[in-house]
Amino acid sequence: MNLNKIGLLPRILMAIVLGLALGSFLPLGWVRLFATFNGVFSQFLGFMIPLIIVGLVTPAIGEVGRGAGRLLLATVAVAYLDTALAGLLAYGTGTAFFPRMVEAAQANAAVAQAQVIEPYFTVKIPPLFDVMSALIFSFVLGLGIAYGSPKLPGDSETSSMTSLKGVTREFREIIAKTISAAIIPLLPLYIFGIFLQMMVSGEAYRILIVFAQIIFVIFILHVVILLYEFVIAGGLTHKNPLRLLWTMMPAYMTALGTASSAATIPVTLRQTIKNGASEQVAGFTVPLCATIHMSGSAMKITACALTICLLEGIPHDFMTFLHFILMLGIVMVAAPGVPGGAIMAALAPLGFILGFTPDQQALMIALYIAMDSFGTACNVTGDGAIALVIDKYCRTTQ
Repeated sequence: MNLNKIGLLPRILMAIVLGLALGSFLPLGWVRLFATFNGVFSQFLGFMIPLIIVGLVTPAIGEVGRGAGRLLLATVAVAYLDTALAGLLAYGTGTAFFPRMVEAAQANAAVAQAQVIEPYFTVKIPPLFDVMSALIFSFVLGLGIAYGSPKLPGDSETSSMTSLKGVTREFREIIAKTISAAIIPLLPLYIFGIFLQMMVSGEAYRILIVFAQIIFVIFILHVVILLYEFVIAGGLTHKNPLRLLWTMMPAYMTALGTASSAATIPVTLRQTIKNGASEQVAGFTVPLCATIHMSGSAMKITACALTICLLEGIPHDFMTFLHFILMLGIVMVAAPGVPGGAIMAALAPLGFILGFTPDQQALMIALYIAMDSFGTACNVTGDGAIALVIDKYCRTTQ
């Protein structure tokens, strides 16, 4: 049986189920073996996180460029504000409802002394630099590429290909290949080890009960986000928001099936034009928003992160999460096109802002991927609403 032919989501679900099933009777020696693998893999993941930030964020900022003027600035601003608003919506909803859900699950769960699983050995792989240094370096380098000196008349094509922009693009390919060829294939085994240890330590039941309820809330929030996006777009364009949203359903269903913003661009573009956006504006905003507009992803990550904070007693005050959400909207700009890109980019602020451990980050990966298609569908459908807003802005300012 070729596991490569099985999608990532089925493999993640299989890993969770097997971890929960085998955790009840697998000998401690085997559990320690998987704990050893998880320890080494988490060190490798920690080493890669700053490189992922530099490799993905730098070329993303550099390629936005400076040539489209007001249209570019307006689209980036609207997409970022909507992404941040979705995260704040998740935080506000979570602080209102999640504590009671967590308390109920804590009360129903059996209280047991957690068993500490020690690995056979550990390997330290220190990162080359910390996450904040990686973020600042990415911003400086990306903006330098975007606003750097143009190609001089005497420059050869060869020198252009070996420019700093070319180097960052090649580095992005290396990072993307590392994610797709090394990290993603090993993720199911890593998540299997996490849930295996959770089952042995008695934590699995409590966490699963909570997240069964949280996922339901997340699906409702998806609908709320799409409704307010198209209510705003419909109000500005004087069109029926429900009719606009219904027209975008082919894009939603395509994204649900492919889990890819990039693969859905042709359908999103077609349906956006059907809603009345000009071909010029739609042709610019839809591909750009497929890269920078991540409202559904921001909402999911924020909701899941808040839940883990409540479960583990991690500080979750408003200012901390505001910092997290605003940074999340920036680091996810390079997520589309990379398997699990949004949650991979989010590992950085999850670690250095919220203080998540590698095991908590692994749980976030499992939860995010389990709902990945719905987040992508929310993202790309909202792209159609942003295109209508930008089209209205262009018509007004002409």
